[in-house]
Amino acid sequence: MTINRSTGYTTHLQACPSQIPRRSFLQTTAIVLFAVSGLSCQTAYYETMEQFGYHKRDLLVRDVEKARDAQQEAKEQFKSALDRFTKTLDIQGGELQEKYEALNKEYERSEDKANSVRKRVASVEDVSEALFTEWNAELKEYSSSTLRKKSQEQLTQTRAQYAQLIKAMKRAEAKMDPVLAKFKDQVLFLKHNLNAQAIASLKGELVSVEGNINSLIKDLNASIQEADSFIAAMPKSNG
Repeated sequence: MTINRSTGYTTHLQACPSQIPRRSFLQTTAIVLFAVSGLSCQTAYYETMEQFGYHKRDLLVRDVEKARDAQQEAKEQFKSALDRFTKTLDIQGGELQEKYEALNKEYERSEDKANSVRKRVASVEDVSEALFTEWNAELKEYSSSTLRKKSQEQLTQTRAQYAQLIKAMKRAEAKMDPVLAKFKDQVLFLKHNLNAQAIASLKGELVSVEGNINSLIKDLNASIQEADSFIAAMPKSNG
């Protein structure tokens, strides 16, 4: 099991049998190989996937795609939460419990989407580290200095593209917690003060919450664009 210390979440290398999707005979075979292998879980996973034609670059592109999709879902959820928050503040008394419950569900969904983003970003970091480590080590295996130089240049370029990508992802990820914290404060306050006066006092917070969510959405959009650019630039596997 690998734990990302910055997020506290376990990554996609949690348990050997769960590393490969459970939808084919190949995945069942992989689980058997893990059981008899003396290699580390991470090494066994990558080597088994390569036997089936899935190289680290393919896994990195896949994880970047999943992280991008998770960010897209988080963006839509935060927009939905902001809309719900705004509508809740517009009510004129009555049905406060129902409005609170609806708003609280939006918060819980937002938190769930944020957790998904964190896990996907951690997964991208794991597989990229394995890819770049392998790529750098294999440079020594070239007998042709010309080809080695070209591969080194490609590695340098890919690292630079990845650095932009992960920076954008991390920037967007970092803005989720403050938004969620502020959103939770409003949900709790509404829960503890289910009356028209509480609703009125929350209206002053709308501008602040709206500004935070709009800023988060902007960063998520930038991160999604970086992910699309990275995926498009990655060389396609022939396997």
